[in-house]
Amino acid sequence: MPKSVIDKAKDRMSKAIQAYTRELASIRAGRASASLLDRITVDYYGAPTPINQLAGISVPEARLLVVQPYDKTILGEIEKAIMKSDLGINPSNDGSMIRLAIPQLTEERRKELAKQVRKESEDAKIAIRNIRRDGNDDLKKLEKNGEITEDGLRGYSDDIQKLTDEFINKVDQITKDKEKELLEV
Repeated sequence: MPKSVIDKAKDRMSKAIQAYTRELASIRAGRASASLLDRITVDYYGAPTPINQLAGISVPEARLLVVQPYDKTILGEIEKAIMKSDLGINPSNDGSMIRLAIPQLTEERRKELAKQVRKESEDAKIAIRNIRRDGNDDLKKLEKNGEITEDGLRGYSDDIQKLTDEFINKVDQITKDKEKELLEV
C-alpha cells in the first residue's frame, strides 16, 4: 500500500514536469516553432478552438511560421487571434495563408522572457511540493489506520522527499537550459 502512494506521487510529479516543459515550449526563443501557437484559440462556430485544429502549421525557415487554414473563411479570425496574443508577432495574410516572421528578440524582451521562465519554474516547484504534501498526508493516514508503523512512515516520507528533490532538480535543469536558450543571441 505505501508503495502505491510513492508510485502515485512519482507519476504525478512526472506529469507536473511534462506540463512545465509544454508551458516552456510556448515561450518563444527567437526561433520559429509550431508550439508557439499552442495556447492561441480562435472562436470557431461559437467555440474556442486551438489554431492547430483549424490549420496546418509549418516551419519552412528558422524564423518563419506558415499557418494554412483548412477552411479559408476562418483566415481573418486566425489572424485576429494571433494579433491579440502576447507573442509580439505581426501576421501577414496573403488570402490563403498567414505568414509569421519571428523577429530577433531584443535584450529587454529576452530578460522579460527569462523572468517569465523563472515564474513558471517556481509554479512547477510549488506543484511538486504540493504533491509531496499529498503523499505525506496519505502516508500519515496509513499510519493512523495501523497499516504502517511510525518507522515505516519515516522511511516512506524520506523516499517521497528524495523524489521531490530529484524532480525539483529536473525543473532547475530545464529552467537553466531554457534561460540559456533565451539569452543566447
